[in-house]
Amino acid sequence: QVQLVESGGGLVQSGGSLRLSCAASRNIFSANIMGWYRQAPGKERELVADIRSDGTTKFADSVKGRFKISRDYTQTTLYLQMNSLKPEDTAVYYCNGEWSGMDYWGKGTLVTVSS
Repeated sequence: QVQLVESGGGLVQSGGSLRLSCAASRNIFSANIMGWYRQAPGKERELVADIRSDGTTKFADSVKGRFKISRDYTQTTLYLQMNSLKPEDTAVYYCNGEWSGMDYWGKGTLVTVSS
């Protein structure tokens, strides 16, 4: 069993920045893929960004150029740096990781961007 715990969410004004963290109970460099998802009220959960074990990253078109995903050298923390935030980025952000075909999710952290 892998535990994922998100932190760093909060209220920020439009144009501001936040950095989300995901603390894992297992080495995240050994995960096949780690990612950040978000779910806005009344909408389906969507992929924001992910990073594979080889370091390859992928971003949703809506966040390209504004968000960055990275892994900490301690190998247990995943980050999502979010810049130039927009009201439409408001959502609960979830950390996800896949190890050996098993999918794990955190409980989420709320990000609210005011206009």
